[in-house]
Amino acid sequence: MVEIEVVHAAVDRQVLLQVKVPAGTSLRAAVQMSGMAEQFPQWMLADCPLGIFGKVVSDPDARVVQPGDRIEIYRPLLADPKEIRRQRAARAAKIRQQNS
Repeated sequence: MVEIEVVHAAVDRQVLLQVKVPAGTSLRAAVQMSGMAEQFPQWMLADCPLGIFGKVVSDPDARVVQPGDRIEIYRPLLADPKEIRRQRAARAAKIRQQNS
């Protein structure tokens, strides 16, 4: 058995679960075994991107857990950060133009 942590942070709360899974378990399978889906039924956690200690894992179905891994479940972005910055810059430019 391998001891790992599974973490997911929603807007209103964060849950960290310590889990033991069989050696050779994939990241995706470990998340399913953790019971995190019951903690956040509103999210389709089976489809969310996964990472380990802040680094996204490109193929969580193939990556095998290692002892001490902290699997992070990333929720989908609600807005594109680049678009938000563009909108903020446009608003600032408009305010500058009005004040000139």
